[in-house]
Amino acid sequence: MSAYAEHSSSIGSVEKIDSEKAALAIDALPLADFDDPNINKEEAITGVLEDDSPYPEVRSAVSNTDDMSIPASTFRAWVMGFFWVIIIPGLNQFFYFRYPSVNINGIVAQLLSFPMGRLWAAAMPNISIFGVRLNPGPFTIKEHVLVTIMATVGWQSAYATDIIAVQRVFYGQTFNFSYQWMLVMSTQLIGFSLGGIMRRFLVLPPSMIWPTNLVTCALFNTLHAQSYAGIGKRAGISRERFFLYVFCVGCAWYFVPGYLFQALSYFTWVCWIAPDNIVVNQLFGYESGLGMSLITFDWAQITYVMNPLATPWWSEANVLAGFVFFFWILTPILYYTNTWYSKFLPIMSRTSYDNTGAEYNVTAILGTDGTLNVTAYEAYSPLFLSTTFAVSYGLSFASITATIMHAILFFRKQIWAQSRRSINEQPDIHARLMARYRQVPEWWYLIIFVVMFVFGVIVIEVWPTQFPVWAITNQQVGLNVITELVVGYAIPGRPLAMMLFKTWGYITMAQALQFAQDFKLGHYMKIPPRTMFFAQVSAAAVAGTVQLGVQAWMFTNVVDICSTHQPDGFVCPNTQVFGTASIIWGVIGPQRQFSPGQMYGSLLWFFLVGALCPLVAWIISIKWPNSVIRYINFPVVFTGTSYMPPATAVNYVPWAIVGFIFQYVIRRRHFSWWTKYNYVLAAGLDAGLAISIILIFFCLQYPRNGTIGANTVAKWWGNTVFLNTADGKGMSYYTINGTFGPSTWV
Repeated sequence: MSAYAEHSSSIGSVEKIDSEKAALAIDALPLADFDDPNINKEEAITGVLEDDSPYPEVRSAVSNTDDMSIPASTFRAWVMGFFWVIIIPGLNQFFYFRYPSVNINGIVAQLLSFPMGRLWAAAMPNISIFGVRLNPGPFTIKEHVLVTIMATVGWQSAYATDIIAVQRVFYGQTFNFSYQWMLVMSTQLIGFSLGGIMRRFLVLPPSMIWPTNLVTCALFNTLHAQSYAGIGKRAGISRERFFLYVFCVGCAWYFVPGYLFQALSYFTWVCWIAPDNIVVNQLFGYESGLGMSLITFDWAQITYVMNPLATPWWSEANVLAGFVFFFWILTPILYYTNTWYSKFLPIMSRTSYDNTGAEYNVTAILGTDGTLNVTAYEAYSPLFLSTTFAVSYGLSFASITATIMHAILFFRKQIWAQSRRSINEQPDIHARLMARYRQVPEWWYLIIFVVMFVFGVIVIEVWPTQFPVWAITNQQVGLNVITELVVGYAIPGRPLAMMLFKTWGYITMAQALQFAQDFKLGHYMKIPPRTMFFAQVSAAAVAGTVQLGVQAWMFTNVVDICSTHQPDGFVCPNTQVFGTASIIWGVIGPQRQFSPGQMYGSLLWFFLVGALCPLVAWIISIKWPNSVIRYINFPVVFTGTSYMPPATAVNYVPWAIVGFIFQYVIRRRHFSWWTKYNYVLAAGLDAGLAISIILIFFCLQYPRNGTIGANTVAKWWGNTVFLNTADGKGMSYYTINGTFGPSTWV
């Protein structure tokens, strides 16, 4: 046989072997039993052949190896962890009352704890006290992960702190610290217990990617110079240097739109051309308009809802489609046809109004016992909402039925299968590596649940909440609007009871998902489960206590906090929305707002719309299974804009544009660059923004009672032009002379 023939035969044998491997790989793919829009089978085969995740996003950010000898639970890690448990949740509670805000989601702790840990390893003496080593050696990646998880357990403002804030701002109630602490602990840790029990469904399956965690994992591996197959072999500068460049540029740049030239943040350039044209400002404005100006140069605005570099494009496209249809098409139709007397109000706002166009005065309709005075209500005014606020409630109604129908139609088989076994997908490499560690017994989570349930009962029974204890058993309901609807009909006219019921009902799901996300981060980074358990419980307790202290300090020391004209932006947007909801659902009640025949009764049709849309999509998917319909997810369409209000159009449109560029165009055309740098870019921009906001506030805005630059920087054209427009002033289409609306209401 000739050398050429032997060579050809050899190539043929190799190709045959490769094809056989590919065929075996297809059968071995650890994929879910449902249509997953994140998966590409060719890329998945690559992952299986490399004994890695079938998802390229995971491969690019997470190592497929583990060294069990690397320590995680060290004295150094716990001390640093509790340090950041105080700093990060405290700062986030501080920023919570500001708009635009920033969520310091652990990246700051992740960044700063790295040199802190290195310094500890270099400077701390290598001695033991009571058998505990003060310096266990080099600062490890697992210690770093544990510190960051502790910092982020309570990184978001505890949902129950809004109850406390609304009690002070709207109702003039201030209960003591025991009430506040038990309320926060109960609402936070009940979700933790359920998240732990549900980890077999939300953490272990490979398809449960949790994209935001990939940014964090990429940064961990970048800082610790971890090398793994998933980052690819692209040449160019290192990810460490790339992160440093992005961080420095991002931190320096935010001084421009965040302080020096704020019009770049609210870049409503069309409104500047016609500042007094009501329609133009309502369509193109960012403050109280629909955001058709499209552009902002402020990363805080772009990431206010979520990071566009960490969200799959198919999901972003669903959110964008929902936003365009419901807020750029439906909302103008409703507004300019004066549905719900909407032309007497701004087209977008986060507050409620009376029939004079003023902010609704809830104290005018409350009795001495804090419940609804029907006679006073009939003498005062019905409650009016801006069109976008009303539509957002309709979308919340649709999301409830859409989620139920979507789960039944598309996931019924998987739900049934996983109800009979712990996991329906073959474990990937990460699940197999984590199986070597001692697991957390489920009864540990059950104990947490019982204790926190008792805390909730004490809060209800000891203080005058007007909340029957039987209602707490409905805490399994997972969406805030459905809890508002239920309690509004069950115990009408009691705002505090409504807020408590809503919080236990909603936060159970939200906190379960938040803790599940942290579980997944520990899963990716191979942190022992029992160490994770103790870190999360202790951090949640400390974080909630710190947030209560910060909130109390702010209400004592920040001038005009929660006022719509607070000079430093502490207008309390979430508190305003929460308080408005307490009036709608708790004081006046859904029977007077949303029942058939009432002003907003037509919004009930959204329940039917939400049920029918997934049904239509399912029928089409049966007929054309490979059509674009597989990427349309109606629960995402309806819930994607759930942050409106307090978010506005500026937080969605530029977000979708950036997501399209990076998650679709660059990912498709420059995949090697995207694999190496995308999540590092996201981490660098977020970290630079967070540090910059802190520097601006504490160096330029808070000192001297905010007088620094008050007569210079604050007054120049670039910081006032967007405010001196109909959009900035929140003007309505009609001018109100006297009152508007119906002549009678009950």
